Amino acid sequence: MSGCSELSLRELPMESWMSHLPCALWDTPLYHLAIPGSHNAVTYCLDMNDRSPVDPMQPDMLQKLDKYMKPLIRPFVYKWAITQEFTIKQQLDCGVRYCDLRIAHRPNDHSTDLYFYHGVYTTLTVEIVLSEIKEWLDAHPKEVVLLSFSHFLGLNQELHIRLLTNIRDTFASKLCPKTEVLTLRNLWALGYQVIVSYEHSISSSHADLWPHIPYWWANKCKAEALIEEFEARKQHGRPGGFFVTGINLTEDLKYICTHPTESLKDLVMSTYPALLGWVREQTPGPRAGSLNIIAGDFITESHFAPTVVTLNEKLLKWSS
Repeated sequence: MSGCSELSLRELPMESWMSHLPCALWDTPLYHLAIPGSHNAVTYCLDMNDRSPVDPMQPDMLQKLDKYMKPLIRPFVYKWAITQEFTIKQQLDCGVRYCDLRIAHRPNDHSTDLYFYHGVYTTLTVEIVLSEIKEWLDAHPKEVVLLSFSHFLGLNQELHIRLLTNIRDTFASKLCPKTEVLTLRNLWALGYQVIVSYEHSISSSHADLWPHIPYWWANKCKAEALIEEFEARKQHGRPGGFFVTGINLTEDLKYICTHPTESLKDLVMSTYPALLGWVREQTPGPRAGSLNIIAGDFITESHFAPTVVTLNEKLLKWSS
């Protein structure tokens, strides 16, 4: 493996880009690297069965419309709820190393099965998706992933314990405790491949649960407004550890109603040239204004991951 190669980072194989990084970056903390992330990573398997409920976090008006006008409303829900079209393994193959995982228990479900959700619930359970990630990691022993568990819709204490048991049973010795030095060289030496961020107070009492990773969310539906928001935030400096800059756009009900033939993917693809142009201007590292994880929707499109990974070349220029 040519860790010290002179290849442009854009040319690295995205399924194993971490293991192919130049050795000059092996001692750089992961929170100073540029890392591609997947916003709402598991929406490629949303339940299209109309009997599946809309998640209760949706606005009251939408829930009422869905109840009485389901055949009319559901196509709109699906068009705007799907943020990723490729499976979790395919996303990892494309270079994603941060996964935004929003966990839920279906209402009126007497089982302890957990799902993901965005607008509606997924057909795949959390257990199945985690096992797929583990299989992928087994085949890529020098790649490291950050799994950000959040939202926990409908989870009680018992279900949290079940989820934690599932995480530990699945990843076992791959789980990185929060006392470790987060460099590739150290993680490789110890065999750690999974950093679990858990957005719940329970994380403070567990050695293998890292605290919530801050997510910069602009809540904008136009690329220019999103960029302006992030430029303003950068003026205040970056968090000390991991953090995410989410270049995912957010549509409101007004936008959806005035663009009835569009979908979230249409919106994303029309704005990716501007957004990725801005990303190319960014710099990873510890300095004020630097970025770390950059997450987006439809991350297999428009060379998203290579664009983010290539930013790490700027760290090489500093160290040379």
